[in-house]
Amino acid sequence: MATTTQSSISEIIKQRRSIGKMTDQVPTRAQIELILEAATHAPNHHKAEPWKFFVLAGEARRELGSVMAQTLIARQKLKGQEVPQAVIEKEQQKPMRSPIIIAVAAEHPTQNNVLQIENIEATAAAVQNMLLVAAELGLAAIWRTGDAAFDPAVKQWFGLVPEDEIVAFFYLGYPASQPMEREPLAAASKTTWLGF
Repeated sequence: MATTTQSSISEIIKQRRSIGKMTDQVPTRAQIELILEAATHAPNHHKAEPWKFFVLAGEARRELGSVMAQTLIARQKLKGQEVPQAVIEKEQQKPMRSPIIIAVAAEHPTQNNVLQIENIEATAAAVQNMLLVAAELGLAAIWRTGDAAFDPAVKQWFGLVPEDEIVAFFYLGYPASQPMEREPLAAASKTTWLGF
């Protein structure tokens, strides 16, 4: 039984691809909940469970887009630069690229024995679990970040504090295109064996 499960997981890992082009069809709440539940089984140091999930659909995506555009303008203004209207509109439309976005954040540690990097790593592992379950369900998903993920005003919009980290904007939907083929470098080219 364990061999079958292991084989299935290995195949999903190998077949999974990021898919950015999605239809307007919205995944069901049950599908989204399965994806989120998988995230919570990620390894995490000292059982900190540092992840927070914000599921956005409908107009909430448009509101996020407005915040992202406003923060882009503010960041560029600090540099003494103007932002072309086309760039502002493109930023504003980013959250509309999929019917669902899940913002995934790592809380800053409150325990003395937990490091911030450990919370970020645990949350990244949670996002990987989400990608794998989305693939298993036949859904399209892509992990994005960008400048907005690091902007304190965007974090504030989600009710986060500046020390929290947005690890992913997880775009989720149904595929509108075939995934691109990808052949990673063999593990052997990236591996050093010691003591063997």
